Amino acid sequence: MSDVSRPSPAPSPVAAVIPAAGRGVRLGPGAPKALRALNGTPMLIHAARALAASRAVSLVVVVAPPDGAAEVKSLLDAHALPGGAPGGSWGRTDFLVVPGGDTRQESVRLGLEALPPEYGIVLVHDAARPLVPVDTVDAVIEAVRDGARAVVPALPLADTVKEVEPAAEPGTPEPVVATPVRARLRAVQTPQGFDRETLVRAHEKVTDDVTDDASMVERLGERVVVVPGHEEAFKVTRPLDLVLAEAVLARRRLNDGF
Repeated sequence: MSDVSRPSPAPSPVAAVIPAAGRGVRLGPGAPKALRALNGTPMLIHAARALAASRAVSLVVVVAPPDGAAEVKSLLDAHALPGGAPGGSWGRTDFLVVPGGDTRQESVRLGLEALPPEYGIVLVHDAARPLVPVDTVDAVIEAVRDGARAVVPALPLADTVKEVEPAAEPGTPEPVVATPVRARLRAVQTPQGFDRETLVRAHEKVTDDVTDDASMVERLGERVVVVPGHEEAFKVTRPLDLVLAEAVLARRRLNDGF
């Protein structure tokens, strides 16, 4: 028997899917939310570059509005490095654009279907979270590589949360039903990370609308784990969030030359 140990298999390559087909009505009229400018650059570009900053991510699939794939492709091409894959690249990370569906869930499924077969780990990231730090991305990937089938970054809640009976008319008082124990609650962020086979199975089996992909995996009875999120991975949904995001970018430029 040889004393030479066999080399460890190479880690499974990681791809990221960014569903960016939504209109973002809460930000008001105008371009789709993912294409809104943040410090002069569309949020989608910030989000894609945040994922590409991880050395583990080698492909980013952007799921565009059904009638806007060409526009999104041109936008990514304009911000890509010369050369690279046919879709374009940011250095070691290639990107691909595919048309999306009518719902976020359908768009993620279409993004999954576009992935080459060698990608065994998939991240799903909101285009509206443009400032997620690379350390958060890497923590999610590491947890999947360590054996978790589904991983979400999340933060403890600062506010007490009340469960209420929704009012029949907006603006009218709502009776409180319960006060959940705050120490057991977390505010979930993205990117969420998955074993690819598990996420594909979830999209095949779960047909009712859910708010995130981890919830679909939960419906399968699979275990979902949480890793620490980051306060700068907040979701830009309202005009005030754009102001906060601009402030974060200004601080980064001042401190890090970002």
